[in-house]
Amino acid sequence: MFVFDAHLDLAMNAIEWNRDLTRSLADLRQREAHLRDKPDRGRATVSFPEMRRAGIGLCVATQIARVEHNAYSPVAGWASPAQAWAMTQGQRAWYEAMEEAGEIRLIRDRAALESQIALWSTPEVPGAAPRPIGCILSLEGADSLITLNHLERAWNYGLRAIGPAHYGPGVYAQGTSTTGGFNARGRDLLREMQRLGFILDVTHLSDECFTEALDLYDGPIWASHHVCRALVPHQRQLPDDFIRLLAQRDAVIGMAMDAWMLVPGWVRGQSTPESTGVSLDTVANHVDHICQITGSAAHVGIGTDLDGAYGHEQTPQDLKTIADITQLGERLRARGWSQSDIDGLNHANFLRVLRRAW
Repeated sequence: MFVFDAHLDLAMNAIEWNRDLTRSLADLRQREAHLRDKPDRGRATVSFPEMRRAGIGLCVATQIARVEHNAYSPVAGWASPAQAWAMTQGQRAWYEAMEEAGEIRLIRDRAALESQIALWSTPEVPGAAPRPIGCILSLEGADSLITLNHLERAWNYGLRAIGPAHYGPGVYAQGTSTTGGFNARGRDLLREMQRLGFILDVTHLSDECFTEALDLYDGPIWASHHVCRALVPHQRQLPDDFIRLLAQRDAVIGMAMDAWMLVPGWVRGQSTPESTGVSLDTVANHVDHICQITGSAAHVGIGTDLDGAYGHEQTPQDLKTIADITQLGERLRARGWSQSDIDGLNHANFLRVLRRAW
């Protein structure tokens, strides 16, 4: 089994959560058992060994650091773009250190992509060192780009995808739970992204920014970690007309595993996976809805967002580790899915977008 996960905050977990992702999940949880500084302490679901156990040979790995636009904002951030840039460069340094250690391989072009797929398509050699996990760098929220010159600098070190906004208002665009379109700097950002060849990630954009982005951007597009607004009525989710627009652009939508996005009425700190009944079958319902809207299974993929500032207290109840995503294909097979369509979900659909982009 080969899996492409379109959204993992690996460096954020390593640096801000102080997690050594080369260790086992049991080690990570035990080390945090006494900590109370974050609500997900002791409940991690992602480590390199668990990713390998899931067959995740390729992922989109984020750099993330938003700017705080209001001192009283409930969404944490940095006081200036320069500070945010510094954080993303620390994250970049960690990715490069993991590449030097042989844990990951940074994927920047088509040749490296095909080489990574070939590596993971052959059986592991018993006793050999674990295969490196391919990582495509993506910037979640563009606030840290001090100028457009920093965008080209980021392209040169290997950044290949950008989501212009995250939560709340952004330097370039409006994000989750906000309204309004791109400002002038945001429109300049889109033009420069297109010139350089970036993939545009529409995840987290306000509704107005989403529709503007599809009008303004002619380059490759995906939605790395999303689900359906028809099933969970919140602006963070994609409405049916947006899903149709993405399908018209041959984009792919990665299925997020954050429980509050999967079932309506989730209350942070109160709801539990068991009390809401959320499971991988719930994820399958979102997958099925997108397929019904688009008329095929060609526009769904996996973008777990696991350990994205939450742990298994906020995942489907039958997903305690990222390795459990292997069960999703079996849930869909039970609904009549073919192996070809399951392969599309697991990796082939996102690889189609990447190959076309590169």
